[in-house]
Amino acid sequence: MYSLNSLGGRITLRHQPNPHDVWTVSLRNEYQRSTITPEALEDFTIRDELIALGLDPRDGQAAGTLSAVAFEVNRNTADNLLDARTGYVLNGRVEQAGRWLPGAYDYWSLAAGGRHYLSVARRLVVASRVQAGSIDALGPLEQNVPFHRRYFLGGSSSIRGWGRFEVGPISGFGLPIGGHTLLEGSSELRLPLWGQFGAVAFVDYGNVWAKSWDFNLNDLRYAAGPGLRYVTPIGPVRADFGYQLNPIAGLRVNGEPERRRWRLHFSIGQAF
Repeated sequence: MYSLNSLGGRITLRHQPNPHDVWTVSLRNEYQRSTITPEALEDFTIRDELIALGLDPRDGQAAGTLSAVAFEVNRNTADNLLDARTGYVLNGRVEQAGRWLPGAYDYWSLAAGGRHYLSVARRLVVASRVQAGSIDALGPLEQNVPFHRRYFLGGSSSIRGWGRFEVGPISGFGLPIGGHTLLEGSSELRLPLWGQFGAVAFVDYGNVWAKSWDFNLNDLRYAAGPGLRYVTPIGPVRADFGYQLNPIAGLRVNGEPERRRWRLHFSIGQAF
């Protein structure tokens, strides 16, 4: 949907009061240039929205300086960073750009999530996660939120069964355009097979909504399927087959109507 080039720096202060908790405050300043794809630029149904977002309708580009401060808290009791079997991870983040900071954008965002791992047998693991977030413009102009800060879902570590960035609001031509509110989650049953091989069965769900702080659980998209794992020193190598339980009507992929309800995903590391 878009490409992003940025140049800048970040200052981070990190405090770890105990082995499980980390508090972080960061300040960043970046010059960013985002460009939407030619396919999206030709979609007249979102032309007015792209202009409202500050994108030049002639070349699909927007550029500006982003200055933001963020506060993040994390708690991690998982027993393994690469392939957890027990414990949990909690995180929350609030970010503000603009206002008393220089720059072209003015917004604030809030996000929180959690993951839980439960070993129910000698090597059987039940894993689950959920995360939610919203981003909102500080002021009446929608372009105060840069296009690349919108939420998108879909892909090997998101809602499997859809390709990267394919889940969420779509234009009149069926192109994913992202949104300002996100909710997603997953549940997995992880079990050993033989040697270094293992298998999973998973259910993913979630969606993205166009407006800030606005969501409807009836709009959730669901996907499910099996997966295969091979354990290596750098983490599991995985292959997942995701099947869309409720496809997105009108979605187009590579300019063509989406007819395939499945995806095969390959990656390194567990999905979460």
